[in-house]
Amino acid sequence: MPVPDLSPAAPATAPGPDPAGPARPTALDPAIAARLRRTPDGLVAAVVRAHDSGDVLMVAWMDDEALHRTLTTGRATYWSRSRREYWVKGETSGHHQYVRAVALDCDGDAVLVSVDQVGVACHTGSWTCFSDELPVTGASAGSAGPAS
Repeated sequence: MPVPDLSPAAPATAPGPDPAGPARPTALDPAIAARLRRTPDGLVAAVVRAHDSGDVLMVAWMDDEALHRTLTTGRATYWSRSRREYWVKGETSGHHQYVRAVALDCDGDAVLVSVDQVGVACHTGSWTCFSDELPVTGASAGSAGPAS
């Protein structure tokens, strides 16, 4: 995926989650913005884990502005693809996420957000969105496999 050209001399703009809409201004550090590899609709995946246990809690989406808000407020902020608006986790549910750390993956197409989770993370009322385990029946299921 191409990385948008965000010149440090010009103010950074988010490509915007709506490809048909105009780019929105953002205050995200241009050096961070330049490292992001976004989907065609201007988003990066945000994998969210509990800071204390390491449990993977959920996956959400961020554009440049959501990432900027997350980094500067300490509150996990995402882009809702269905509602087409920003949402701060816990703003309506009371199940807040207080950000402890954010890391960009090696390809720049995902961020890992470590949070102190208050209440449950999943909209279904579960601690994690990943509670439905699928059977793994492959020959190497349960073995450590080769080192990579």
